[in-house]
Amino acid sequence: MTIELYAYNTPNGRKISVALEEMELPYTVKVIDITKGQQMDPAFLKISPNNKIPAIIDSEGPGGAPVSVFESGAILIYLGEKTGKFWPAEPRVHIQVLEWLMFQMGGFGPFPGQVHHFLQVENEQDRRYGLERYSKETRRLYGVMDRRLAGRDYFAGDISIADFAILGWAWRHERHQVDLADFPEVRRWYDRMMTRPGVKRGFEVKLS
Repeated sequence: MTIELYAYNTPNGRKISVALEEMELPYTVKVIDITKGQQMDPAFLKISPNNKIPAIIDSEGPGGAPVSVFESGAILIYLGEKTGKFWPAEPRVHIQVLEWLMFQMGGFGPFPGQVHHFLQVENEQDRRYGLERYSKETRRLYGVMDRRLAGRDYFAGDISIADFAILGWAWRHERHQVDLADFPEVRRWYDRMMTRPGVKRGFEVKLS
């Protein structure tokens, strides 16, 4: 069994390469170069109806039949359910994992992603408004994470898919102009996560 990972070197792509390494699942990488519009290829559209990376094909899906999965959050849940790893069964902890996964999908991803965008806008007036708006919200989200991690090693009990999801975007903190020294609990968590062998392999695998 080998999973095919369709991805590029982005936070969302790295979430999945890290999860696959941590779960010790065999996989191959098919780079989708979004800078060249390869995500719009009709063949990729069959796998990812929203023309976004990442996506996977699992040759041994439910019932032993191949299955494709798109959207990084859905992929993380699928892999967690498939392996039973980083996906706690205890109901209260399970709820927390889902909460922090959705926190990332709905906030800590879209907002720093907009920071990335407005940093590249040439018109000063347009850039100033967007950058101020989305940078302020991005820093607020870091504050939410900092408070959550006070007295905790991970976001939901033991390390989980929620940590992999959030790590993908925290990895780009310099790009969205955030100094982790301002958020010491996030810094502590980030440093711990980045020393894990599986995480290291997940960031080292070639995605571009």
